[in-house]
Amino acid sequence: MASRIKFHMGQSHRAAALATTSLFAVALMLAQPAFAQSSSQGAQTNACVGDNAGITLSPGFCATVFADNIGHVRHMVVAPNGVLYVNTWSGRYYHNDTPPAGGFLVALKDTKGGGHADVIQRFGDGVPQGSAGGTGIALYNGALYAEQNDKIIRYALPADSIVPNEPPQIVLSGLPLTGDHPMHPFIIDAEGRIFVDLGSPTNSCQVENRMPNSPGHQPCTELETRAGTWLYDANKTGQHFSPAERYATGLRNGEGFAFDASGRLFVTQHGRDQLSQNWSKLYTSEESARQPAEEIVLLEHGADYGWPECYYDRFQQKLVLAPEYGGDGGKTVGVCAEKTAPIAALPAHWAPNDMLIYAGNAFPTSYQGGAFVAFHGSWNRAPEPQAGYNVAFQPLKDAKASGDFVVFADGFAGAVKEPGQAAFRPTGLAMGPDGALYISDDVHGRIWRVTFHGSADTPVAAAPAPAVATASSAEPGPPEGTHPDAGRLNSTPLPVPPGATQEQVALGDRIFHGEAAGGTCTGCHGSDARGGPQAPSLVKGHWLIGDGSLKSLEETIADGVPKPRNYEVPMPPKGGAPLSDSDVAAVAAYVWAISHRKG
Repeated sequence: MASRIKFHMGQSHRAAALATTSLFAVALMLAQPAFAQSSSQGAQTNACVGDNAGITLSPGFCATVFADNIGHVRHMVVAPNGVLYVNTWSGRYYHNDTPPAGGFLVALKDTKGGGHADVIQRFGDGVPQGSAGGTGIALYNGALYAEQNDKIIRYALPADSIVPNEPPQIVLSGLPLTGDHPMHPFIIDAEGRIFVDLGSPTNSCQVENRMPNSPGHQPCTELETRAGTWLYDANKTGQHFSPAERYATGLRNGEGFAFDASGRLFVTQHGRDQLSQNWSKLYTSEESARQPAEEIVLLEHGADYGWPECYYDRFQQKLVLAPEYGGDGGKTVGVCAEKTAPIAALPAHWAPNDMLIYAGNAFPTSYQGGAFVAFHGSWNRAPEPQAGYNVAFQPLKDAKASGDFVVFADGFAGAVKEPGQAAFRPTGLAMGPDGALYISDDVHGRIWRVTFHGSADTPVAAAPAPAVATASSAEPGPPEGTHPDAGRLNSTPLPVPPGATQEQVALGDRIFHGEAAGGTCTGCHGSDARGGPQAPSLVKGHWLIGDGSLKSLEETIADGVPKPRNYEVPMPPKGGAPLSDSDVAAVAAYVWAISHRKG
C-alpha cells in the first residue's frame, strides 16, 4: 500500500494549473475558426434545426442528440481529439436493472461533423466481470481514469484507437460503498492530484438515519471516512483509501468538481433532506421544501463546510445550526460561525450532480468563466411541486457569485417532474475542444450537444419555459389542454376496503397528494403511486412489508420503515407528516384502494 501522500499548497499548484489551462486554451483557439464560422452563419438565421432535441435553451443556443440509450450515463470527459468518454452506472442504485451489454465505459466520436456520434464503442469490465460501473471519469497525462465499484482505475489510451487495448491499472482501491451516497466523483489537476468525493452514508448523521427527533451522533464519526474530499496521486498505483488523506470535510455529497481559469477548485454540495419530516415541531412542510440551499463552495485544504452540524439558509444567507445538533428552526448559528460558507446558494433539493466552469470562447462573453450546474431533480419538496431536472448557469467572478443564476436548459423531465416519471434527468457536463457543451442523462442514457449561434455580446438569459407535452411536433395538442396529473388514480371511483368509507378514501387521496394534513407521500412514491428510486410501487399489490391488509397498511404508515428492503431512504413514522390517527386510517384506505383498483 502506498505511503501517505503529502503535497505542498501554494503558487506551484496555481502555476501548473494555469499552464495547463493556457495549453487547453491554445487547443480551443486552434479548433475555433470552423465553429466561429458556423456561429456567424447561425447569427444570420438565429434559428435551430429541429426542436432542440426536446429541450429549451437560453437564447442563441441549439442542441442535438449526440447519442441515445447508452445506459445510466453519469459523468463525461472529452479528449483533445474530440472523443467523448462516459462512465455509466448500474447495480443497487438503479435497482439492479439490466444494463447494455459490454463494458460500463463508452467512447463516442462524431467522425462526420454532424453533431451526432456515429462511432460508439463500449469497453472495460461489465456485469459478468463483477462491475457495476461508476460515476467519476477524467483524463490526465494521456490516460483515462474511471471509477469502478470501490476503485479508480487507469487506462492508457493508444494513438491508433479510441478505446484502450490493454488492461487497466488500479490507482486507488477500498473506497466506501455503503449508505445513501455510494458514488465517487473525482477531478484531476495539472499536477496529477486526484480530488475524490466521498458522500455521507446518512442524511444528517442521526443515531437513527432519517427518523423523527433522532439526535446527531456526538461526535459524527462518519466524518473520519465520509462527507468530504480526499486527495490522492494520479501518477501512482496501488494506493488504498484511508482517513489520513482527507483534504476537506463537512461536505454531505459533493458530486460536481470544476476548476476555474486561475486554478481554483470548486465543488457542489447536496443539502440535507427532511427538515420537517424529522423535526415537525421546528419546521413546516413548506419550509422543508425550500430549505436548505444547494451550494457551490470554493474547495480549500483543511476547510470545514458545516455538515452535519450546519446547513445553509438561502433566505437568511448564512449557515445555521441543524436540529440534530441543538438547532431551533434556523435561528441559532452557534458553531456554524466557524464553518466555511458557500460562494453561491441555489434552490433546495434540486440535486447538483455535476458542474462545469466554462473555459471556452465559443459561447458569449457573458457565459465565459461562469458555472453550468446539472440538476438531477428533487424527490422531497412535497407538498410543493418537485423541481430541478434542468441545467442552470451561475455567473462567477473572482471566485464569487456575480449575479443571480438562471435556468439555462429545461424540459428534460417532460410532463412530470418526479424521479419515477421524469423522461430524462441531467447528471453530467463536459466541454469539447470546439467549445460545445455536452449534457448527459442517467435515465435513458441520452447525451445532448449544445452549441451557440448568435452574437458574442449576448447577455445571460433564462431558457423559455418548456411545453408540457404534445403528441408530436405536427399536432397542436388536445383542445382541453395537457394536464400532467390527468392520470391520477382517482379519475374513476376506487374500491372501498372493508370497514372503511368512500369519504376516508377521498381524504386519503388528498393527504397522499399533499393537499391535506401536510402529506408527503408523493415525494418518494410518486403522484401516480408507482414508485421510483426512493420507494416501491403501491399499485401492484406486491408488499415488501406486511400483507397489504388495511390493518397492516395502517401499522406500516404509523410506524414508518426505518430499514427498508431494496431502497436506501427510510420512511419516518407517518411519512414525517403531522398525521392524526384518522389521517393514517384514511391514507391506508387510499393505498388499499389503489392496490385493488381494476383496469
